[in-house]
Amino acid sequence: MNGTLVIAPATAVATSNLDIDALPLPYAEIDARGIIIRANRAALALNHPGQGDLIGKSGWDLMACGEKNFSSAAFLSQMASGDDPPVITRNIFDRSGSFRTYQMHRSFIRDADGNPAGMRMVFVDVTDARKQLDETRLALKWFENAFASLADAIVLTDPLGFVRSVNHATEEMFGWTAQDLTERIIEEVIPIVAYESKDGPPLDRRIAIERHCTGIATLLTRGRQEVRVEMSTSPILDKDSGSVIGVASVLRKLDVTA
Repeated sequence: MNGTLVIAPATAVATSNLDIDALPLPYAEIDARGIIIRANRAALALNHPGQGDLIGKSGWDLMACGEKNFSSAAFLSQMASGDDPPVITRNIFDRSGSFRTYQMHRSFIRDADGNPAGMRMVFVDVTDARKQLDETRLALKWFENAFASLADAIVLTDPLGFVRSVNHATEEMFGWTAQDLTERIIEEVIPIVAYESKDGPPLDRRIAIERHCTGIATLLTRGRQEVRVEMSTSPILDKDSGSVIGVASVLRKLDVTA
């Protein structure tokens, strides 16, 4: 292949006059059988030399073995339905010598009667983005597990006092589930009956978002039982802007004799 635009034989379905080689992303067209009939330079450059010519090849031959059968069946079902095809993600063997993950943005090629006769596809390599997303999800899952496992009760609120998150120890201490507490004002569901400051003025929301506070508090559970705790609050700061985005409260239950 010399990298020039490859056009399918005259028997293939005609498409628009778009200069597909001007497209910065790989572009290809397949017929109703899934055979590649047209591709731009970016798509041709993406093809691994060991796979031979791209034109005339089945699109399923480029996919991971575990995706070939269901991809072919899904394509035929889509063609039969006539519904606009959604964006899909597939693992494709490319010039890198490995399978990489591509988003395929698709639209129908239609015949003179408006019936689907093939598809056009633009390919976007999302391998690295997918990897970063997976790593972020794993890190978030690790944090969620660690947060849930802390022995002290932790309550995270936004600057207005609406609960955003609590851990399992909070649920056990106060008899509320995390779902019960989320999006509710903390003072309404876990009222402060008494508070003795260890480091300054009495605790209120304005003080809590301005500085770290520590004190001894008597709080009410869901069953209206009093619980005495050492209460430590700190403003949560956005690490980029430095603005306050919430308040973290750590509640450590005290012995009744303390």
